[in-house]
Formats: sequence, structure tokens, C-alpha cells
Amino acid sequence: MSIENKEAREIPPTHPGEMLREDFMPDYGLTTTALAEAIGVSRQTINEILRERRAMTPAMALRLSRLFGNTPEFWLNAQRAYDLWHAQKSYQRDIKRIKPMRAA
Repeated sequence: MSIENKEAREIPPTHPGEMLREDFMPDYGLTTTALAEAIGVSRQTINEILRERRAMTPAMALRLSRLFGNTPEFWLNAQRAYDLWHAQKSYQRDIKRIKPMRAA
């Protein structure tokens, strides 16, 4: 049995780049360069993710899940939560103006 949480979240979800930077890289002793080489992408790409200036893509999620032994869904769900929270804050007024429809 579960209880649905209908309260709005006040603080934003963690960006996957922060998770990577704070939780994964230190545990594995990885530098930006080492991580980029390990998954076959540029250092700039990793740097942009770590600085939270680039979103987690499905391709990147596949690479990271292979490296760390977790699932691509782990990374993509983190990005989805982050994106939805920010979209809800940005478009809140517009969304409230939409009147829900009922099927005939």
C-alpha cells in the first residue's frame, strides 16, 4: 500500500551531473579526464554535465550505466525529475490557465 504525495516539492531534484560529481566520481577515484576516457566522450562533454549545463541523454545514460553497473533508467529518471520540476516552476502560470477536459 502506498500513499500518493500531492504536495509540491520545494527544493529542486538533484541534477544527474551533481550526482556524478559528488557521489560517483569520488567513490571510483575518477577525474574528469579519466571518466571521459573510460566512456569514450570528450572531456568538455563530461565537464558540461558536471557543471549542470548539459542534460543527461539516453546515450550518456547507457555509457554511465555500463561503467558503474547501474541502469540507464537511473540516470534518465534523475534527469526527468530535474527537468519536470524546473518546467513546472517556469510554466506554472500558463499551466494553471488550462482547463481540464472531460471525455464525452
